[in-house]
Amino acid sequence: MKKLLNTLYITTLDAYLSLDGETVMVQKEGETIGRVPLHNLENIVTFGYTGASPALMGACADRNIGLCFMTRHGRFLARVVGMSKGNVVLRKMQYAISEEEKACFTIARNCIFGKIYNSKWILERAARDYPMRLDVDKLKGASEQLSRYLNIIRGKEEAIPCEDLEQLRGFEGKSATVYFSVVDDLILQQKDAFFFKDRNKRPPLDNVNALLSFFYTLLSHDVASALEAVGFDAYIGFLHRDRPGRVSLALDMMEELRSVLVDRFVISLINKKQVTDTDFMKKENGAILLTDEARKKALNAWQSRKQEMITHPFLSEKIPWGLVPYVQAMLLARYIRGDLEEYPPFLWK
Repeated sequence: MKKLLNTLYITTLDAYLSLDGETVMVQKEGETIGRVPLHNLENIVTFGYTGASPALMGACADRNIGLCFMTRHGRFLARVVGMSKGNVVLRKMQYAISEEEKACFTIARNCIFGKIYNSKWILERAARDYPMRLDVDKLKGASEQLSRYLNIIRGKEEAIPCEDLEQLRGFEGKSATVYFSVVDDLILQQKDAFFFKDRNKRPPLDNVNALLSFFYTLLSHDVASALEAVGFDAYIGFLHRDRPGRVSLALDMMEELRSVLVDRFVISLINKKQVTDTDFMKKENGAILLTDEARKKALNAWQSRKQEMITHPFLSEKIPWGLVPYVQAMLLARYIRGDLEEYPPFLWK
């Protein structure tokens, strides 16, 4: 159970929520494990729930408190809201911003800043942790190039403008090329079976890309669920344009989380030999896929990673990794509502 930004997250599996006076009562197996006053809550998000009492649902509806149900793996199930203004207004503001190039650029630029910043610090951390096993000069060189792109997109290199979405996409692509050019160096074990030459997908053609595609998909579900929980329309983005069936806003927010949540995790799985070559199968069209047994193993490892604690760099509070998408969705909502001067991307170091 964790309270952040006026949102109560129930991460205890099989918890039951009920109303006791003006308090949310959280119970498990008949025992009360927590009580939180309703008066300063905006949202309740519960994972792996047993249920909630009709009285609590009614109280949340009356007070305009969102009550959101997720599976234990973070997939969005349903949300209870009252005759509310909050989410409707938030979505209308989201739609309005999506029609304005400059406003889209302002948000998208911060997402891409977070992406490049986190990629840079993955390389810096690797160079620091394994100086005897890695080509430190090569990693430092890539890191310096990423620093230059950070300066460009923040407008600190006046000779090279980055003032619209098209230019931003260009620098995002260049930074990704620099970063992926040294990812193979970070793989220290099982080099015969795990190597990274370039990013390929639909279908992935090697073990590393199969892992990346699998966990990027999981992350996109987590981020889309977080956005839905806050009240956003996950299909309307600012950097990624509208396309039927594509969760564009989730893809926007994923940009800052891909490397720090997925890439590091995949490299760790390989280097710790938690996956091996026998966990993959090759189809006739060349696609490489995880076996069913490996997928279960990978999901368990992913769930364990999401329960590990970090200190959120903007809030300076300890939270599980799994709540990072929810916090970022809440911060984006606060920016759009005018409570923050700009959207603070997740910056890991």
